[in-house]
Amino acid sequence: MSEQLSSSLKVDFCGLELNSPIVLLSGCVGFGDEYTRVNGFSLSEVGAVCLKGTTLEPRLGNTPHRICETAGGMLNSIGLQNPGVQTVVDEILPKLDHKLTHYIANISGATIEEYAEVVRVFDHSSVSAIEINISCPNVKAGGAIFGNDPEMSAAVVAACRKATSKPLITKLSPNQTDIVECARYCIDAGTDAFAAINTLMGMSIDIQHRKPVLGNIQGGLSGPAIKPIALLKVYQLSQLCRQYQIPIIGQGGITNGSDAIEFLLAGASTIGVGTGLFYDPLVCQKLNREVLDYLNSHRIASVQELVGKLEL
Repeated sequence: MSEQLSSSLKVDFCGLELNSPIVLLSGCVGFGDEYTRVNGFSLSEVGAVCLKGTTLEPRLGNTPHRICETAGGMLNSIGLQNPGVQTVVDEILPKLDHKLTHYIANISGATIEEYAEVVRVFDHSSVSAIEINISCPNVKAGGAIFGNDPEMSAAVVAACRKATSKPLITKLSPNQTDIVECARYCIDAGTDAFAAINTLMGMSIDIQHRKPVLGNIQGGLSGPAIKPIALLKVYQLSQLCRQYQIPIIGQGGITNGSDAIEFLLAGASTIGVGTGLFYDPLVCQKLNREVLDYLNSHRIASVQELVGKLEL
């Protein structure tokens, strides 16, 4: 299947033709090239790869420990470790194989001006789209400070919109009062799509040493444990987004074809896979196969026919 995917799996996302509805999520596969070392994996199995979160200047990230396993998922607190946007554009992007899949930049900043400047640099690069991370829970400056306030979220999106003509995807936080209201502000500010949801806030404690497991104390919870929450948020967002033909990358706990189909029915146009790669490095093959089996068994010609087709 990694050689030639069925045309039934093709998706139009913000004017980009994706050969699969699968998007590999930021932070789970580095800058994409690293994951090609996994035996049996091919970038042709996925519609797009979302690059490691990138900031204006290099960041070392948070104090260890940065990852820990939880029941039904994992906590991470990487802290946006990255070499800085100029290094990514000059040294990393030229090494990536752009013939097999699309690459989406993931950007963050401590100020609105920083967000806009990172976007300007990526605007002159080979990435197909730019994801604005206004919801990172693991940094003290920027991130969730913007994502939990609709007006601040819109201000970031508006500044980024002025800095690029590439498709803009706004990554929304579940750690806010009204995700739909925030989305409404972001649509008015010029976003082209949404990614939902980012991780939920959580922590873990080492009872033997009576200390937090994570060096940053708190981290982002991902994996199957958050799937019901993510599914509801995607459904709620889709009620707004369908009015504006705004696509959604549905993400949060997807590990099999049934999970993927649930998100599509709830209104997601594409499906994001992250923590599932830790369970099974070749999970994308399984997802493509199981989604295609569902389409064939229900005599559905295209995966796009499933989007938002939840019957109430």
